[in-house]
Amino acid sequence: MPFVLAALVVAHFIALHTHGSNNPNGVTGNGDRIAMHPYFLFKDLVTILAFILVLTVIVCWFPNALGHSDNYIPANPMQTPPSIVPEWYLLPFYAILRSIPDKLLGVVAMFGSLLILLILPIVDTARIRGSQFRPLMRFANWVFFVNFLILGWIGSQHPEEPFVFIGQISTALYFLHFILFVPIIGIIENTLMDIALPFSNKINLNLTPSNSPSNSPSN
Repeated sequence: MPFVLAALVVAHFIALHTHGSNNPNGVTGNGDRIAMHPYFLFKDLVTILAFILVLTVIVCWFPNALGHSDNYIPANPMQTPPSIVPEWYLLPFYAILRSIPDKLLGVVAMFGSLLILLILPIVDTARIRGSQFRPLMRFANWVFFVNFLILGWIGSQHPEEPFVFIGQISTALYFLHFILFVPIIGIIENTLMDIALPFSNKINLNLTPSNSPSNSPSN
């Protein structure tokens, strides 16, 4: 997997070099741009080196800081631990796996929670890709972020009520965000934009210099 991820990063850089990046404002233009190298390259290197420094300190001097004390209990094949949980970054997907009673459907839902990201270019019906001028989508993104944190918390709890019920609701909201909320919000925002454009055009026409009161003939 590390080599696959490295290959995907290289492919991402090649795509950026060939096609460029999207403008979150939805406006394209070739003017007023700053080159990626050397300006943004060295700017990003500061963050990368700071991350590598912190990671090196944790690995070399505090290797057990992010670990769990249960990892030092000797394995016993005759006894099952009371609570088996994965690492913290896998807890949301573990909660999705446990929220479905059927084992096969749970595994399908867990992998589907990652593969569903591939349909975003299709279900995102909004004309503007960025969320800077889309308040409804920004609100939906924050709801999705909070729901993802709730899934992580549910994954660390014992599989009992009310955690199972909360996990099922959070799992449903996770998939509904991509299947239902994203396309509906895009359609609503496109409709509101179509309604607002004629009024904005009328206001701009009324504010032109030829129609301003200062240029109108006096009585």
